[in-house]
Amino acid sequence: QEPSRLGSSPSSPDQHIEVCLVADMAMSWFALSVGALYCLISGAAAVVTKRQAKPSSDLSLAANTRERFRTVATGSFVRSMEFKHTLRVCNAYPSEVTFDVYLGSHENKLTESPLAYKNCEEFAPDMKAGDKLEFTMGGVSAGSFAVSDLPNNDAVLMLVIYRHDTLSTAVAFESHVFANLINAQIAVLDTYKGSTKTSFRIQDGSDAKTSRSEELRFDSVVAVNPGLYEVVGQNEAGKTVARQGLVALNRESYVVIRAGVEAQQGKSYPQELMVFPRSNPDVLTGGKSAAFRSAHASVFAALAAVFLVMLA
Repeated sequence: QEPSRLGSSPSSPDQHIEVCLVADMAMSWFALSVGALYCLISGAAAVVTKRQAKPSSDLSLAANTRERFRTVATGSFVRSMEFKHTLRVCNAYPSEVTFDVYLGSHENKLTESPLAYKNCEEFAPDMKAGDKLEFTMGGVSAGSFAVSDLPNNDAVLMLVIYRHDTLSTAVAFESHVFANLINAQIAVLDTYKGSTKTSFRIQDGSDAKTSRSEELRFDSVVAVNPGLYEVVGQNEAGKTVARQGLVALNRESYVVIRAGVEAQQGKSYPQELMVFPRSNPDVLTGGKSAAFRSAHASVFAALAAVFLVMLA
């Protein structure tokens, strides 16, 4: 008897086994997977049909089956939600001494190496409301920041440590929780301590076809479209005293900080501009990401062609 083709419905379990054996011997590695799946489904259907043809008189077996089904069905499918909280710490404290950051006790150190002035780092700690972030300078406690609450959604938590005033060496903290938005966000902070006045502006990059320019007010958060920008600091006479590039990407959160101190005692530090994070401009201009997408498209097209040939 000639075996049935793959895809026809066998009339008996024996014919089903014969069909599967012939199909498995003829197919490639991709078709083997499809054939195996067909065998499993068809075989299960044949067994079910055979069992239904003969009524079961074993009531205890039926009762046990129903009991097992109830046990599985009543299992809870609800689980607590977990949110991703990213912590970004920036050191805007003018000093040659660096900081170490701890979450709670000194056994839970976040920084792998001390955080230097004008540098920022990103962490993903398991934080909860009531935790404290401890800052040490040269092994001596410099101050702590208490986490009062955490948002019930994915969020970026920013914490900046800076100098409290021009006379003492005490520290102060500035914090912000970025909203979960599609557009790029920029938080603008002024941690400079001194009498010098400076204003910030954001403008199109030097290679842009447009020449837009907008003021960035301190202690504010603004949203911008993706693009290549420059953040410029100008004094009261309109002279540029600081300049930093900023690559704005969607769903990213940035911080722009004016740092420095006119110390009444000890060393003074001139005003400087900090921007974090520094995103990759290739994401905007194509670059490697475009080549990556093209390679993936080629792979998927090839797989689709193979799949259609096997079905033909």
